[in-house]
Amino acid sequence: MSTRAGFVALIGEPNAGKSTLLNRMVGAKVSIVTHKVQTTRARIRGVAMEGESQIVFVDTPGLFQPRRRLDRAMVAAAWGGAADADVVVLLVEAQRGVTEGVERILEGLQDIGQGRQVALAINKIDRVQSEVLLGLSKDLNDRYPFVETFMISAERGHGVEALRNWLAAELPESPWLYPEDQIADLPMRMIAAEMTREKLTLRLHQELPYQLTVETEGWEERKDGSAKIDQLIYVVRDGHKGIVLGHKGETIKAVSKAAREELQEFLGRKVHLFLQVKVRPNWLDEAERYSEMGLEFKDGNA
Repeated sequence: MSTRAGFVALIGEPNAGKSTLLNRMVGAKVSIVTHKVQTTRARIRGVAMEGESQIVFVDTPGLFQPRRRLDRAMVAAAWGGAADADVVVLLVEAQRGVTEGVERILEGLQDIGQGRQVALAINKIDRVQSEVLLGLSKDLNDRYPFVETFMISAERGHGVEALRNWLAAELPESPWLYPEDQIADLPMRMIAAEMTREKLTLRLHQELPYQLTVETEGWEERKDGSAKIDQLIYVVRDGHKGIVLGHKGETIKAVSKAAREELQEFLGRKVHLFLQVKVRPNWLDEAERYSEMGLEFKDGNA
C-alpha cells in the first residue's frame, strides 16, 4: 500500500477553534488554547497519522484586520501557510456565522484557493440549532466552491474523525515527511515557551498578553533524566513587569507551577523551570523576536 503525506492549513478568524482542532487531530497539546484571541503566533505544525497517511497540520495565526507590526507579521504568516499547503480547511464558528472577518477570508481564498482543495469546517455545532447550521452551510457554499463541508465540535470531538479521514485520502502519494513518532516540528524550546505563554495569557487580562513574549533561553539535560529550563518573559514597560510578578511574586509562582506541571506531563519526566521577567520596551519591533516566533519581520509598514 502506498503512503501519503502533505500539508494541511487550518485558517479562520481568531478563536474559531483552530488550535483546539489541531490538538484533537494530533492527540497531543502542540498549540496553545486560551480564551484570548490571537494567541497562536507561529506556524505550529502538528503531525497526525491516519492509516498510511501522514497529515502535517499548519496551525496558522487567526486572520484579522492587522493594526501593529506583530499583527501584520501574524496575518502574513497565516496566508503564507495557506498558500504553501496541499489542502486548506476554513474553520468558521457556528455561532458567529459570516462576519466581516469571514468575508475578508473568503475574498483572500479567491487568490490562494486556486489549484488546491479547500474544505469548510463549521465548528462549535453543539451551540446552535440544526436549521441555523444548514442555513450557514448553504450561505458559505454559495460564496465559495468548497469541495467538502464538515460539521464539527473540535472541543467535544464530534465530526473530527470524518474530517481527518477525508484529509488523509486527499493528500498526495508521498513518503512520510517526519518520523512516525514526531508530533511537532517546532523545537521543544519553542513548545515550552508557548506553554508558559499560555499560562500567562490565562492569568493576565486585557491587552497585556499581546505585549509580552516568552523565550526559552537555556535547556539543560541533567544526569538524573530531568530537564532544567530557563525562560525569559519580555514585557514592554516596568508596570507590566510588576503585573507579571504579582503581589509578593504570587502571579509568577502560579504561572511557573502550572507551566512546569504541563511540561512534565508533556515530556514525561521531571522539569525544573526558572522564569525571569525583563523589560524590553521595543521587543515588538525587534527582528530577532520575530524569528524566534517563526514569523517574518518586515521593515516599516510593509
